[in-house]
Amino acid sequence: MTDNASAIGEVPLSRRVSDGIRSVVMPIIFFFAVIAIWEAVTIVLAIPQIVLPAPSAIAVALWKSIVSPTFLYHLGITLWEVVAGFALGAIIGIATGILVGIFPFAERTLYPYIVAFQALPKVSVAPIVMIWFGYGLSSKIVLTATMSFFPLLANTIAGMRATPPDQLDLFYGMTASRWQTFWKLNLPLALPFIFVGLDLSLLLSVTGAIVGEFVGSRAGLGYLILQRNFSLDMPGNFAILVVLALIGLFFHLGVKSLERKIIFWR
Repeated sequence: MTDNASAIGEVPLSRRVSDGIRSVVMPIIFFFAVIAIWEAVTIVLAIPQIVLPAPSAIAVALWKSIVSPTFLYHLGITLWEVVAGFALGAIIGIATGILVGIFPFAERTLYPYIVAFQALPKVSVAPIVMIWFGYGLSSKIVLTATMSFFPLLANTIAGMRATPPDQLDLFYGMTASRWQTFWKLNLPLALPFIFVGLDLSLLLSVTGAIVGEFVGSRAGLGYLILQRNFSLDMPGNFAILVVLALIGLFFHLGVKSLERKIIFWR
């Protein structure tokens, strides 16, 4: 059985287990090494907290934030902005990408304007969005959607174009309808590209929500960062950055897990 498994290129179970352990252990070792060096540097060089807080101070500030109902409220606001804005941008981005991929005239008509809009710095667009949609959640969701829209659009178009011409000819020769060709051929081949766009768009959605809260907000982690900057609470600010990094990592792992379940043939 071992020889047969090797003959067909199957990776032995022991090797898969060891590779999995290394993929988990090595990042953890690297993390603790960086933290130890960081802590030592701040102590030896006597770096003030306002310049670079020590990891121990950041950990204390993070714990105080986590147990604070006020912080949890701001965290919930930002998470809602990220999820709602991402969902809106993903739906529009994927739908537009499919439309452009199926109908070439749509690309010639729409794509230049989409690229031109994407080239605009979102920080410069944010004040306009605030005027149009107000300083509440709506403006942050719209701004987050504009950040997450283009990566999904571009990757969906690339995925729709990834269909080999000979397979298209085969479907056309079998008199498959445009819907059947899309559902059975175009979409499965485009899914890996779409998931790359989903991963990138989710991370950009976090950035979009924080940018919106910087420009104008009464709640959210971006609003909290501005408050802590004003009071020179650098450990507290770094604690928020840690939370944002964990949010991004959680979303990334979630997309990868969903990708493995949906694109199981890979």
